[in-house]
Amino acid sequence: MSKKGVRIVAAFLVIMMMAGCGDERILERLGFIESQSFDLLPNGKLRITCSIPIADPQSEQNRKVIAIDAESSKDAKLEFNKKTSLTLVSGQLRNLLISKSVAEQGLWDKFDTFGRDPAISPQVNISIVNGNAGHLLEKDYKQHPPTDKYVNRLLGKEARAHTIPKMTLYEFSRDLLDDGIDSIAPIIKEEEDNITLDGIGLFMESKYVTKIDTEEAIILGFLRGNLQRSAIDVELKKGQQVMFNSLTSKRKVKVEHADTERAKVAIHVHLKGSILEYTGPLKLDNPSNRREIAKTVSEHLTERANKMVKFMQKHQVDSLGIGQYVRNSLSHNEWQSMNWRDVYSKADIKCYVHIKIRNIGKSS
Repeated sequence: MSKKGVRIVAAFLVIMMMAGCGDERILERLGFIESQSFDLLPNGKLRITCSIPIADPQSEQNRKVIAIDAESSKDAKLEFNKKTSLTLVSGQLRNLLISKSVAEQGLWDKFDTFGRDPAISPQVNISIVNGNAGHLLEKDYKQHPPTDKYVNRLLGKEARAHTIPKMTLYEFSRDLLDDGIDSIAPIIKEEEDNITLDGIGLFMESKYVTKIDTEEAIILGFLRGNLQRSAIDVELKKGQQVMFNSLTSKRKVKVEHADTERAKVAIHVHLKGSILEYTGPLKLDNPSNRREIAKTVSEHLTERANKMVKFMQKHQVDSLGIGQYVRNSLSHNEWQSMNWRDVYSKADIKCYVHIKIRNIGKSS
């Protein structure tokens, strides 16, 4: 290459390096927001709290917590930057903790900005806090990891066990924008030096309406979709209890009749699981006894499932997505002319739960 060519290449490299300097981000100068919480103030504003991990090994603190009052999350981001020497970025956001009072007013108008921001992952966890969300996020819990990781691990572990639904920004928005299903979200609360589950929140459009107790979350899980590797503990009578693990489920929804004024729907759930523990008078090595236990458990779960559906109909929340199946059984014009909430609250919806015992453990 000629000297002239070398000079041209060198000049080009210098220009490229200079162009890159304007967009560089030095890691030590960045603040990665990991969690944000939202509380409603008496004046209608939001108290927004963010938690930022501190990577400096010489620092005595493992994170920095900032709280400000703002009209919206957009306004808050500008104010957060004024309270720290770090450049705050949202690419590592993992948790949105929303107080029940904020959720009761509706989430879409306040939080649609998170869904539009390309820097924010759609896998951000959404959970409702029964109590002060900012206080829960600010507090350090003894014998637990930093609160950001504590919440993230708790939600992940319980979602894998189907104790709560996995509810991310993507899944919440997907259900919210679908006119045949209502969104749900796990509820957590502070309890002394722990964070515990407090049920499953049921939404009408983007507003929190009511909740399902944590003990009934598994029922909601297999009515809402198919489960894998779950567990359930069933108390049949006083002193008679049976626990299943390695539980799988398959749901079938059959629309037997639907028009613009009424609907009849059957939900069939087929469960298979292994008996991990049984306390009762029957001997499990007897096939007829196992059939009797399976029949009794099926009837018990069917009763609980139908009770849950009636509860949802009372509050007009279609958290099971029954509207999706009714919509698919009608023409577009029929569905559009139907007031689904009104039809849903009066619909004849029946659940049928059938359980099959795979085995009774190592002795089988």
